[in-house]
Amino acid sequence: MTGAGVAEGVGIAPGPERLSPAGMCRGVANVRAVQRLIALALGGGDRFVAELQRAWDAGDAVLPVDQRLPAAAQEELVGRMGASVVVDATGRHRRRGGWEVEAGDALVMATSGSTGDPKGAVLTHAAIEANAMATSSALEVDPSTDRWLACLPLAHVGGLAGVVRALLTDTPLEVHDGFDTAAVEEAARRGATLTSLVPTALARIDSTAFRAILLGGSAMPAQRPPNTVATYGMTETFSGVVYEGWPLEGVELRIQDSEVQLRCPMLLRTYRDGTDPRTQDGWFGTGDAGALSKEGQLSVFGRRDDMITTGGEKVWPVAVERILAEVPNIAEAAVVGRPDPEWGQAVTAVVVPTDPNQPPELEKLREAVKAHLPAYCAPQNLELVTELPKTPLGKTQRWRI
Repeated sequence: MTGAGVAEGVGIAPGPERLSPAGMCRGVANVRAVQRLIALALGGGDRFVAELQRAWDAGDAVLPVDQRLPAAAQEELVGRMGASVVVDATGRHRRRGGWEVEAGDALVMATSGSTGDPKGAVLTHAAIEANAMATSSALEVDPSTDRWLACLPLAHVGGLAGVVRALLTDTPLEVHDGFDTAAVEEAARRGATLTSLVPTALARIDSTAFRAILLGGSAMPAQRPPNTVATYGMTETFSGVVYEGWPLEGVELRIQDSEVQLRCPMLLRTYRDGTDPRTQDGWFGTGDAGALSKEGQLSVFGRRDDMITTGGEKVWPVAVERILAEVPNIAEAAVVGRPDPEWGQAVTAVVVPTDPNQPPELEKLREAVKAHLPAYCAPQNLELVTELPKTPLGKTQRWRI
């Protein structure tokens, strides 16, 4: 069955015909001595999954290329990540300038770029299998009754992780070429029980149609349906490894100098440029600020670089943004610190009004924030804009505001 922006569902066959990521690089007679990086410049659907399996079967790694990027940006990404082959709608194309991957490497995933230029996280088969198994266990996935729907872009871990979970657990799978409200709800009527979404997509569907919905991103809705699971993770961990603040099996958390750090088998091996962000004993600094409760539950405050210091007080933008999201006449809001001669930084609300002719008033925003947070967190300035800069997946690029 197909629909607008939807590729046919992919049925995962049981038994020896099924190819899993963990097994594709072992016991295959035709695996070459040199492993290549294969760029998949394809939308979501049957062909993407087939080409993914083909590359892994040959011992190669895969670079998913976001099809929403302009052609020039796609070409630049492929070159920067060192792909040797590009698979697109017209066929397979060899390219010069690529370089090898190591045996066991499965994916090179471009990071979101929400804090600058994207990097290429190199993930091994062992890492993505560890993620798939831990997440499937936490969700109590039953292949006989569950069905995964992958409707986020496969160039991002939120979309691709669902495909890998299905492959590794023999769970039925349906893949869409991006999010479409009607197509997602139709998939649920056909039997999809599990999916991953971002908050903006969640608001557009009847969430009760799914058994469980994984939610990624920092801006979680203040009120969420009970069948949603707030996840914390990143490209470097191949999607969420902390559910509702609790680490999944095999995941260790610690706070060092207010930074959230983690150690787990899901972590990347390196970045594509050869740099290894892990400490010698395997800890990865996320760049996020947070805290652990006495029981070990994680709270994330936001990016450490995003913290605003105003009059000597510390303000986390995400906390203020969650309140502003509930204020009438605001479609979107971001909070940043602007240089100020008196305060050092002035808390500034950058707002997209729902109606440009009736924008919100600064004093109303201040009252809303002061009802929940200390007065120094209230915006001192209001800037009205028509849109906020976003990554292809919809994350606000605060550094560009």
